[in-house]
Amino acid sequence: MSFLYPRLLAEQARPLYEEYRQLPVGDLSHRVAVSHDSAVYVATGGDRVPPARLQDLRDGVLDLAKQAGFPDESDRTRNAEFDLRLAALLHSEMGMVPAEAAARDVWAFLALILLPDVAFWRYPQPPKDRVLGTDLTRHVFGRLWWRAQLVRSPEDREPYAALEILGEAAFDQIYARRAALGGSPHLVRAILRTWRDLDLTGLNERDTLRDFLKRLLRLAPFVLFDGIEAHALDDELRAVAQESVEAQRPGRATPESSSAVRPQPHAESSAGTRADTRRFRSLEICAGAGAQALGLERAGFDPAVLVDSKADACFTLDLNRPEWDIVCMDILQFHPDMRPDVVGVDLVSGGLPRLKPLATAGRAEDTEERRVLRAAIALACQVRPKAVLFENLPDLVEAEEFAADRAWIEEELRRAGLRSSWTVLNAAGFGVPQNRNSGFLVALQDRYFTRFSWPEPDGAPTPTVGQVLGPSMAEGGWPGATNWMRRADRVAPALVGGSDRRGGADLGPTGSKKAWAALGVNGNSLGDEPPGPDFPHDGEPKLTVEQAALVQSFPPDWKFFGGKTSRYRQVGHAMPPPLATAVGLAIAAALRG
Repeated sequence: MSFLYPRLLAEQARPLYEEYRQLPVGDLSHRVAVSHDSAVYVATGGDRVPPARLQDLRDGVLDLAKQAGFPDESDRTRNAEFDLRLAALLHSEMGMVPAEAAARDVWAFLALILLPDVAFWRYPQPPKDRVLGTDLTRHVFGRLWWRAQLVRSPEDREPYAALEILGEAAFDQIYARRAALGGSPHLVRAILRTWRDLDLTGLNERDTLRDFLKRLLRLAPFVLFDGIEAHALDDELRAVAQESVEAQRPGRATPESSSAVRPQPHAESSAGTRADTRRFRSLEICAGAGAQALGLERAGFDPAVLVDSKADACFTLDLNRPEWDIVCMDILQFHPDMRPDVVGVDLVSGGLPRLKPLATAGRAEDTEERRVLRAAIALACQVRPKAVLFENLPDLVEAEEFAADRAWIEEELRRAGLRSSWTVLNAAGFGVPQNRNSGFLVALQDRYFTRFSWPEPDGAPTPTVGQVLGPSMAEGGWPGATNWMRRADRVAPALVGGSDRRGGADLGPTGSKKAWAALGVNGNSLGDEPPGPDFPHDGEPKLTVEQAALVQSFPPDWKFFGGKTSRYRQVGHAMPPPLATAVGLAIAAALRG
């Protein structure tokens, strides 16, 4: 029998999440319930789960949590064991069908009503997707149910034994980011069986797994994996896996390894050092759609790992740079020992969420943005790179309201052996058709710091909006395109990505929309395609997401994943790649001496 579970809709879940993340676990234990006045059920598809069964489920989860140290602090080893045992318990005891498990509101009920103390113990101060289910691959409970759903082999004596074959980060490569593979339980189980039997002696397991999955992705358009019997599929996958093993042996180059360090333009730094003489390794956090990483790649920095918490952004990165190692995880949960190879990288970089000033004198407002800032600085100190590059609002660099933040950041980095420098740069001075100021922090180890100098604008004429967008405005046959190009004869105002907490995709507040209107652009929303032959000759077209990306100086072939609002926010939050290249070249010159 399948059960229908109570659902806590977003309007009721969000306030509880904001309240509960401020409470200690002990207080949350007093908020536990098996029902809620606002809970709803779908009309058909099974019987409503009885309250007694919900209580039994809670008791079972609580027993596992206590064995892992609940309600006190736990450790990663016990957390990992807890997750494995909890995945099997949830899947075997809940009596839920996949259609019910795909509802984020079900998991919000479990995390906020039935098990809030366990949820907030497992992930203290969790980002919202861990609790609200906005991304089920990251929900504290939902991700485990789905992992068990994909690996369960009912014919085996231990149906969930395959849970132990790969850790969560490795499994994420199959499920969270490799949708073409992770959507098929038949294929996932075959991957795990194949992986269990491989001889990986002397190999980097993570690199070999990534190579194996990429080879399978190349086959996905041509092979119906679900139509192949298990034994035959195992044979096919074993052959592909063996290719990966052989490719990873010392002295053998893989297609990915040869493309990971791709030829770059022969750019010159201010010191005259060629940017392609020696390449560096970086750790990119809050990576977004990859604009900063792309710009740094051109300056000579190859990312060892990129970290971002947004699933759509991770898919965007994977679409454009499948050879990059992407971790879809909140930076608050990421630790260097998850990726030991990032310790001692040349550069830690990232575009951090925009900070707000201190709420009151001497007291920081404990917002998610400030928690990310603290985590980013702590991570940089733990990794101990040669250099750090963080981008944020100009006010963080210049405004008196942020003086305490600057002093704290400098002191933390100083203790890690890094000296800091701050500046504000306008992207328009580096070939970007946009009047966009960004605040920068660069910190370097003492021996490199004296060699560093901030880049200067290149002095070349900045392209206008008309020059950059004219071809795309004309491609649909709009008769007014030529006149529009003449009108759009200057650089754009700064694109505004907006907050996840505010409406849809538009070009920003009233002042920004007026500036866009002066360029002949309707900034009230984004368009789906460039204007066509029937569009008024003197009309004001809306920008498409792809045109906004051109204003940010993304490459024309860079693809974005997600709905229109998500894709535009990825574009609007980005640092223009040419600006990242300019700062990256200056850092590279200092590292080379």
